[in-house]
Amino acid sequence: MTIFDQLRQFDSPTIFNAVDKYINKSDKYSKDTHSLLYTDKTIQCLLPTLGTSIGKVITAEVTTNDPDSTSIPWDEYYSTLENSDGPTVSVIKDVDSNPGRGACFGDGMAYAHKILGVEGVIVDGTVRDLDGIKEANLPIWANGLVPGHGTFNLTSVNTSIVVGNLRVQENDILIADINGCARIPIEFNLDEILKLAQQIRQREQNLFQIYRQPNLTYSEARRKINQILD
Repeated sequence: MTIFDQLRQFDSPTIFNAVDKYINKSDKYSKDTHSLLYTDKTIQCLLPTLGTSIGKVITAEVTTNDPDSTSIPWDEYYSTLENSDGPTVSVIKDVDSNPGRGACFGDGMAYAHKILGVEGVIVDGTVRDLDGIKEANLPIWANGLVPGHGTFNLTSVNTSIVVGNLRVQENDILIADINGCARIPIEFNLDEILKLAQQIRQREQNLFQIYRQPNLTYSEARRKINQILD
């Protein structure tokens, strides 16, 4: 089982907690860094039944209606996906003059991304053809849905971008689920993040076991919880 398969067993809040603990244990990082490591409420899970996605980030910026926007060949994006050392999560930002008015992603793109081994797609913008994306079995997160788009141009590949108030760059790790997306910066030690996530899960399970005891009083709960936390 790869490190990504092991991390996939945790939800994004647990991964965020592990990353936050990793930062707090280190003298290398600002304690304010944690506030930058998850998406905001604008990034919504549109197909929650497809589960969790985790992988290395590949970014793209697009416009969906501006006919005069600077464009580069789409093959630059798809060849980057094809040559990536997966697993991969594609992160797409709509940089149109009217972002979200046109869709950044649809069912045809979903099938192409599946062929290229993409685990999931995060869109800071809108998408369309949700039933087709579901049929392609590609998990997707976005701001919402619209039925169409205008002139559709690719403007950059693998630049540092901000999606849902979260800055990401090439080869950062994203884990995305029904809660949103949590970021593991590229330089963080994944084995250590996994170890911290395991510790957090065990601690929570011990606490929840106490909470579920019948007829538990507040003072009894505090005493038992303090024993775990000591």
